[in-house]
Amino acid sequence: MRVLILLLWLALPILVGVYHLGPGQERMVLDDVAALVAQAEQCAGNEQWSDAVEQYDEALNALPADKVQRGRRLRLERAKVQMLARKLPDAHQELKMLVDELLEGENPDPQLLAQSRAALANAQYYMTWLMRLEGAPRDVWEPEIEAARQSFHLLAQQSEESGDEQKAKRHREDLESSIRLARMDLSDLQGLPLPSQ
Repeated sequence: MRVLILLLWLALPILVGVYHLGPGQERMVLDDVAALVAQAEQCAGNEQWSDAVEQYDEALNALPADKVQRGRRLRLERAKVQMLARKLPDAHQELKMLVDELLEGENPDPQLLAQSRAALANAQYYMTWLMRLEGAPRDVWEPEIEAARQSFHLLAQQSEESGDEQKAKRHREDLESSIRLARMDLSDLQGLPLPSQ
């Protein structure tokens, strides 16, 4: 019995070493990613948008490739922060790709899809506003605002069906804003302050 206990005691460092070099490495990487995400959230909480984008970029680069769902959530959060960091075109493109990925995949997370659609619709709304101010022709900006309008309508319906009246109300208000933006005369639009996030 003593020999067995002694052998187990001597084998313990080997087992710890094997764990450390195997699954332990992945845990260390995930811990590093979690620390970067926490820093990004702290920067966002302090309205240091550019720093938050950098932290999310580092977290996404460090995240193992097989953590697809976690990566999608981080991409969504980074895109939201990018909109606030005055990187609207980058956020717009990222959100389009993310929504397309979710729609093409099997069994997408409905909550992540709804959040991604809402963020994309907001990005499309703000892109339309800027394109109109820059004098882009109607055939350039109209598809953007129409896509935003359809997304807001779908999100409002889904929120009503799930019984979340607060979200449904917010999405209906966003839908009305997108319709007003499409119908608004350019001279009226130029007189308004830029909308806030």
